[in-house]
Amino acid sequence: MKSHLFGAAALVALSCTACTSSKQEAVAEAPAQRPVIYQMMVRIFGNDNTTNVINGTREQNGCGRMSDITPEALLSIKRLGANYVWYTGIIQQATKTDWTADGLPRQTADVVKGNAGSPYAIADYYAVSADIADNVATRMEEFDALVDRTHKAGLKVVLDFIPNHVAREYQSVIKPEISLGVNDKTDVAFDNQNNFYYFPGQTLNWGNYTESPAKVSGNDVFASVKPSEYDWYETIKLNYGVEYKADGERVKHFDPIPSTWDKMTDILLYWAGKGVDAFRCDMSEMVPSEFWHYGIDKVKEQYPDILFIAEIYNPKVYEEYICQGGFDYLYDKVELYDSIRSVVENRRPIEAIEKCLTLPTYTNEKVAGHMLNFLENHDEQRIASDFFGKNPQAGIPALYVSALINGNPYMQYFAQELGEPSMDEEGYQGADGRTTIFDYWGLERMKTWKKVNWDENQLPAEYKKIRARYEEVLKLAQLPVTIEGQTVNITTDEMRAAKVFAFERILGNTKLTVTCNFGDNEYNGIAAHDAKATLNN
Repeated sequence: MKSHLFGAAALVALSCTACTSSKQEAVAEAPAQRPVIYQMMVRIFGNDNTTNVINGTREQNGCGRMSDITPEALLSIKRLGANYVWYTGIIQQATKTDWTADGLPRQTADVVKGNAGSPYAIADYYAVSADIADNVATRMEEFDALVDRTHKAGLKVVLDFIPNHVAREYQSVIKPEISLGVNDKTDVAFDNQNNFYYFPGQTLNWGNYTESPAKVSGNDVFASVKPSEYDWYETIKLNYGVEYKADGERVKHFDPIPSTWDKMTDILLYWAGKGVDAFRCDMSEMVPSEFWHYGIDKVKEQYPDILFIAEIYNPKVYEEYICQGGFDYLYDKVELYDSIRSVVENRRPIEAIEKCLTLPTYTNEKVAGHMLNFLENHDEQRIASDFFGKNPQAGIPALYVSALINGNPYMQYFAQELGEPSMDEEGYQGADGRTTIFDYWGLERMKTWKKVNWDENQLPAEYKKIRARYEEVLKLAQLPVTIEGQTVNITTDEMRAAKVFAFERILGNTKLTVTCNFGDNEYNGIAAHDAKATLNN
């Protein structure tokens, strides 16, 4: 019997039992490796501009480009332990930057958040963002080259699909014949062949922007023509054939097939044809599962290996969006992420994490193997920010729980492995502990990494130390015992009192014993905010 000690870890069993249909059996098959997704904001990842002006323009603050994501950068990401890269901000979004000289329509500044604009306010589903290209005229070719570089590095490509809403002034320059809303009946609030929802005869005035008739905003503002400044006022909601009644009832009109279904499926097929290996689908539960069944089926008929990942926050519909909708994986935000974070922040005891293992999400065989774990992404605050763990070390035991508590996929946000705090006041985003998605900005840690040509061995000791821990746990994440093993909770009352979570992963004669110390004091030789794993086989 051999015993191996690691400086961190934590895990639980992967349940990949299929849904009842043969289609779902195919979806539920586990890949040879567990997906480990590295998310990056493309416009920030490689931006090494030396200035960071609050509310700065592209000219002032610079902008990362697809060409910054070099083979060296990709190989470093692979060495970290990732096998997928989620490129956030690829598709053309509404922006205050003037690209009219390159043939792109100008957006009204009052309905764009931040100077760069949100990557979730799409202006043209078929176009690559002009911001991230070396040459606007060849931006699609540059994207094709990025996909090729990614695949040559042994990594797969994840792309955002934003199905629920588009920018107020959406207009496809690339495929105007498949534009949205051109054939809508604007004198009615709802028609199942309309692409948008309307307030007939009413006008929206928002600063210098006028919209007549007014359309419903992206976050379902049906009660008022004018959304609030806290709403998704820069977007308009797409109509998938669901009629929203004043009393809250939602009536489905899916016969004939809504026009939006075919248009959005065409967009998915377009990008799948570009070599995209997975789609991260924004706010998926705001779109009916019936559409997902329709669209995902059509895509997988041509591209059977492509993955669909749902951003979703309602555990009551998890099974529906897996078994009826056809998703491969769903965000595990409101249960695992929220529980881990609450323990890190001393708001809840260790039992909060233990309880997760008893919830239907983890005991229902149709759901358990389909959740995606994470600690950071563009929506969540950084572990090292003042709003969360306050330093990178505080997230170490959390990392091992998130990455190893089951055999599900794990997602990592860029610069998380360098201890990025994101406490800058960038502009529209403000100093909120998140890396901005609205502003042109650069991160010092990323500039430092790029300066050494993406060689992690040349990073400053502070960054190298935290990255080494991430590499360690992501290697553990690919062990068979981690992916397929059974979980046994071995946390004792003494451990709970010390804020320690411990468990074993068992597969045949192999056992991984993990102890994660969330407490402020050393426990049995494990430092505060640290973890240890012992592998026996």
